[in-house]
Amino acid sequence: MNQPITARRGSAPVSRGIVSDLLEQGFELIETHISWVFRGGDEVFKVKKPVYFGFLDFRSLEGRRRACDIEVEINRRLAPGVYRDVVPITRAIDGRYFINGRGDVVEWAVRMRRLDDTDRADRMLEDGRLTGEHIEELARSLAMFHGHARHDARTASFGSLRSLQANICENLDQTDATILDHLQEEEADRVRLWQLDFVSENADLLEERARSGRVRDGHGDLRLEHVYFEGEGMRIIDRIEFNERFRYADVCADLAFLAMDLVYHDRWDLAELLIARYARATGDYDLYRVVDFYQSYRAFVRAKIASFAASDTNASSAIRAAAAASARRYFCCALAFESAPLVIPQVIAVGGMIASGKSTIAEALGEQLGAPVVDTDRARKALCGVSDTTSLSDSAFSGAYSTTVTERVYDEVFRRAALVLDAGRPVVIDATFRSAAQRERARELARERCIDFIFVECRVDSATALSRLQERSRAAHVSDGNAAVYNEFVSSWQPVKELADSEHLIVNTVLPLEQNLEFLSDRIADSETGSDDGCECTEGS
Repeated sequence: MNQPITARRGSAPVSRGIVSDLLEQGFELIETHISWVFRGGDEVFKVKKPVYFGFLDFRSLEGRRRACDIEVEINRRLAPGVYRDVVPITRAIDGRYFINGRGDVVEWAVRMRRLDDTDRADRMLEDGRLTGEHIEELARSLAMFHGHARHDARTASFGSLRSLQANICENLDQTDATILDHLQEEEADRVRLWQLDFVSENADLLEERARSGRVRDGHGDLRLEHVYFEGEGMRIIDRIEFNERFRYADVCADLAFLAMDLVYHDRWDLAELLIARYARATGDYDLYRVVDFYQSYRAFVRAKIASFAASDTNASSAIRAAAAASARRYFCCALAFESAPLVIPQVIAVGGMIASGKSTIAEALGEQLGAPVVDTDRARKALCGVSDTTSLSDSAFSGAYSTTVTERVYDEVFRRAALVLDAGRPVVIDATFRSAAQRERARELARERCIDFIFVECRVDSATALSRLQERSRAAHVSDGNAAVYNEFVSSWQPVKELADSEHLIVNTVLPLEQNLEFLSDRIADSETGSDDGCECTEGS
């Protein structure tokens, strides 16, 4: 394991002097394994320690200055108005140290606007204030950030099998002397082998994600404590500046860091909601094939850092004990992601006429179940190469809504749904499902996996539907349904006769959403006892 070392002769006394003098000047100190963070008034000054960890090298003053400059530059996008500039720390004639004072420059600091701790996501979670709405905002913001992030041949190279194997092996090497302090030998062997086997067995998938632009210049250290929900908008701080290898990664690695952090704090429901909403915002449902690996990988990284602190003989016994407990929990998380998620896989298909309220019901069920919503509207726009709210309006069943295109759309929807199910998770499918054949395809997804299937049929009177369509026409919308094609859709609807009563639920969406959700939740919960209707699964199949 690479232990931190002092930068050069004389740097340790300088560092101790800076810390001592700034504390005397009234600054509050927060210390990490690589930084001293001084908080005073409405500003924060972040000073990099003169350390070497293998994955970072802050031993020279020039290197630390360069890292400060990079940190300010790369963090302004996700945290506008927070990262101000880089300022010197000077030594006065009397030997005392000051921020931005007179005298010789002995160190550099990143100057930031101080953020309110009560707005920090981990504090909000602890206080019970972090809601599904916050998670949705975070998923959308992360999707937008990744959507504009750099992706080219260089970034793609960090998603290669060789690169991933090197990262895993580095983690294993750096924890070789400490992991058995926190896991049993059999547990340690399992997590090591699972991570290495996963990348080897899924090399083609990982390489394809790199080729298709999923490996980008991301955040690299996306934890709850780096996310702030301020009144004027969300801020995300602390993108990694010291090693491009940690920032250039599959976008799922960033997403998985946050999801893993939520699981670490016993909120797997919010973790699943975050993954689901990000998948929908990006159209990247293939991430379900890799997200558990990346959650395990990120948990192992956090365990590694905690194990460094737990074995630091210069730290107090209390700090070491807390770090040891954290390391154990992170290592256990890394191991747990090898197993099935703590959710029940099932297929909930939500259908009905245009403007029947099916998307509203699907959204609410997705949030309630922590399940991704796969819908035909977004799949159609993606296949046609346009944004979600770009209109593709044609006459009914022609152009982008022709039978041929619609068949391709449903193929893609069922492909996405299968990816989610094969990751051991439930899925909500939002489509009209106007034909018995379309409903049967959704049912078959469940039957093939011996899991429950429910079709939720949304109904509403024509006057209400037409009123909703009129209201919808006033702004850009993901759905292209309109009053002009309403009657043709009504005439093409095939009544549901092929499903058993236990598989077919009807809701009148004129009723309050809460009332419909309560009804659906009770019926869906009743169905989770399992179904053997026509299922020929046997043990070990």
